[in-house]
Amino acid sequence: MALRPRSRRIRSALLAVAAACALVAGVLVGSGTSQAATTQPCDIYAAGGTPCVAAHSTTRALLGAYNGPLYQVRRSSDSTTRDIGLLSAGGYADAAAQDTFCANTSCVITIIYDQSGRNNRLTQAPPGGFQGPAPGGYDNLADAKAAPITIAGHKAYGVFVAPGTGYRNNTTNGIAKGDQPEGMYAIFDGTHYNGGCCFDYGNAETNSRDNGNGTMEAIYFGNNKVWGTGAGNGPWVMADLENGLFSGVNPGNNAGNPSVSHRFLTAVLKGEPNHWAIRAGNAQSGGLSTYYDGKRPNASGYNPMKKEGAIILGIGGDNSHGAAGTFYEGVMTSGYPSNATEDAVQANINAAGYGASGNPDPGSLTPGSAISLRATTACCTTRYISHTGSTVATSVITAASSATDKGNASWTVRAGLANSSCVSFESRNAAGSYLRHQNYQLYLNANDGSSLFASDATFCPQAGRNGQGNSFASANFASRYIRHYSNNVYIASNGGSNTFDATAAWSDDVSWVVSTSWA
Repeated sequence: MALRPRSRRIRSALLAVAAACALVAGVLVGSGTSQAATTQPCDIYAAGGTPCVAAHSTTRALLGAYNGPLYQVRRSSDSTTRDIGLLSAGGYADAAAQDTFCANTSCVITIIYDQSGRNNRLTQAPPGGFQGPAPGGYDNLADAKAAPITIAGHKAYGVFVAPGTGYRNNTTNGIAKGDQPEGMYAIFDGTHYNGGCCFDYGNAETNSRDNGNGTMEAIYFGNNKVWGTGAGNGPWVMADLENGLFSGVNPGNNAGNPSVSHRFLTAVLKGEPNHWAIRAGNAQSGGLSTYYDGKRPNASGYNPMKKEGAIILGIGGDNSHGAAGTFYEGVMTSGYPSNATEDAVQANINAAGYGASGNPDPGSLTPGSAISLRATTACCTTRYISHTGSTVATSVITAASSATDKGNASWTVRAGLANSSCVSFESRNAAGSYLRHQNYQLYLNANDGSSLFASDATFCPQAGRNGQGNSFASANFASRYIRHYSNNVYIASNGGSNTFDATAAWSDDVSWVVSTSWA
């Protein structure tokens, strides 16, 4: 007798999923990936009886009928904003609108709109248990140009989360609370991660603080080893349930949860009373694998759950913001989706045609880009970080400068030598030589392969401290940023015993426009 209600639910779900699969078949048959799908993930979830209550994407529509804005950008040159919409209803992002609006300046993503109709948009995360690095303790906003990709052959941008970046909505509509059932998926860059806490997307506390075990239910991606782990060295798709990252029923290691690093990764999490599951797969091809499906973790406080219903992206529930990652799209549902519904959504994701951008944008911090770094201080806006031999300084560079001088002021962005979530700068004129600090001053030196060199040559980008461009924190001196002072270049703190730590003009001196390289 106890099984009959569940059996009826399964039969109902199967009937609904049959409709969903028929919709997906309509997308896949006779339709190339360059065509906008008429049925999108939230249409499939609705047909499966578990409708979307939040739908976020900077790359495409997540409902076939959606024709509103995907996200908003703000440019540093005049602080004006623009909504970035779609090329057509149910289609792909109008990246050209962003490129035009953000030309010759930097832009940040200020809003990620909710396509579900419930206005569960994501904006700059406020301070909570941890203070963010932006004014007022808020988190930084993502560089709008830092994660270029293609989707169905169209250019689009993801949300590049460097440490210190985060988005949140603490006042939501329809998101699961308590032990209510829910599902969620997200598409991440499976090669962009770190061990910081915590790169999450999903359900969190409404006061930006740690309110105890079971007050969160969010997808985590990274290789943090403080709480739970899976097989190998990571990264793993896990569940952040507050005060624990869980890869299965055990609070510690669960060998059934594999390390996974697809360039485009579909990560799925869902939970209902004393039951939850983790699934994942390659967003470009193939199905989903189930990494865990069973009871709530074998630890106190997670059964029943005490979910609060906020939404986070890129941070932990208490505003811990040490993580890194890249987000492209994700949804949250009302109700516990069936595997068949999720499989149909995965087929839709495969058909969407995610692809890596073969040509990083000039002036972006994407590894492989050629850039120059221009000062933003009023005195020095024609000055760029440059080198002569091993000496690094700022130099005035113009169109009339020599080819050598232009080359010496040009850099190739590399994944950070000590932390792939950050960046290193290789000279365009001296291959194999990088900007690195020594005794707090910057030099150009050849990479000697040591761990010290790697740390000294790695810098973590943040939104510019004066609201322009980017600031670059030293990987091994996190409170020190690349600064120009008397035309020399240092890693400087905001106040200290060194003359180059002076507080006057500090926020201007540590802010740099990442521009198209001179060479």
